[in-house]
Amino acid sequence: MAIGDSGRIVLEIEPELKKKLYACLALEQMTLKDWFIKTAQEHMKNQHPEIYTLNNNKK
Repeated sequence: MAIGDSGRIVLEIEPELKKKLYACLALEQMTLKDWFIKTAQEHMKNQHPEIYTLNNNKK
């Protein structure tokens, strides 16, 4: 699978999972983008703090 520099992430998931995810996010008044960024940052911080720290220093 190609990894580009555009800043976009494209996923294919089952339609039912997508429907349920959007329903949950709507209840939490959160966008998919906001949820993904929050979840990705938490994952990096907990599982790979050395990478998380490097990325934060670039901002």
